[in-house]
Amino acid sequence: MTEREKLAMLEEMLELEEGALNVDMELDDIEEYDSMSKLSLIVLMEDEFGVKLDANTIRGFKTVGDILKLMV
Repeated sequence: MTEREKLAMLEEMLELEEGALNVDMELDDIEEYDSMSKLSLIVLMEDEFGVKLDANTIRGFKTVGDILKLMV
């Protein structure tokens, strides 16, 4: 899966327009990245990538790129 495809998955999850996200974006600067989207991220990561996220891992995410690193 390409980086662009991973970004597209996150954009869809956050209900953002295509191309709205880039790897270096700070998650604190994305208004749509809230508690509900974090729950959606947990489900997305487990369903699509078999990765189980916990609260500490999610709190450690600072940029979009931090999330992408676990999407393998």
